[in-house]
Amino acid sequence: MTTHSRRDVLRKGVQIGAVGVGAGLLWGLFLQKTGRAQGFVPRPPGALPPNEFETACSKCGLCVEACPYDTLKLAGFKDIAAPGTPFFEPREIPCYMCRDIPCVKACPSGALPHTFEDITKAKMGVAAIDHNSCLSWQGLRCEICYRDCPEQNKAIIIENHPRLLSKHAMFVPVVMPDSCTGCGLCVHSCPTDRPSINIVDPEKFLGKIGDHYRLGWKEKLDARAVPEAPMKDAGKPGGLDFLNSELP
Repeated sequence: MTTHSRRDVLRKGVQIGAVGVGAGLLWGLFLQKTGRAQGFVPRPPGALPPNEFETACSKCGLCVEACPYDTLKLAGFKDIAAPGTPFFEPREIPCYMCRDIPCVKACPSGALPHTFEDITKAKMGVAAIDHNSCLSWQGLRCEICYRDCPEQNKAIIIENHPRLLSKHAMFVPVVMPDSCTGCGLCVHSCPTDRPSINIVDPEKFLGKIGDHYRLGWKEKLDARAVPEAPMKDAGKPGGLDFLNSELP
């Protein structure tokens, strides 16, 4: 073998080795990211707890194909979710809470258990309101999140709050975490430049009172029946359309 040939062989060997090392590093990063989520993202309704979900999910994409609203998408390497797993971004397309839950029926791996049959029991996250940017909490009439909430008067209610230095009251939205499904319809319809309401991780956002505390006054309130949401008039606009209904 000539000197020139040996140099070519060595050069190719170095190139192949560099490619192998680079591929190994990328694969290691992929496995690391797949093994642990980098942050919270809303998952399909009925999903197992985060760690169990990422292990059980086969990344087949059948739930994404089954979604009639194109809400779900598979995470890429740059997304917060583990690559190949389904998630959604409420500001873009929320979960419209299909009663037949086709994404769950399409799941073959058990990551979305077929025993989950009531969409109102979904826990995709919990809505949280930023009072500093919410129009209603700043004294303006909005209530779009309340009007667009599929669990109106259960997941989001309207409370009457006094306004400082004024005889007029503010009507502000308040989230009831136990009834919130995390569907994100409120986030999608929020009119502020950046949504003043977002879907967050309930495990990190919500506190927990110790079992040794007893709130007698709350027990009495909980015993009262919650009024049912009024029937929506199909002839009246909702959400942003309601606010703009008086415009010429």
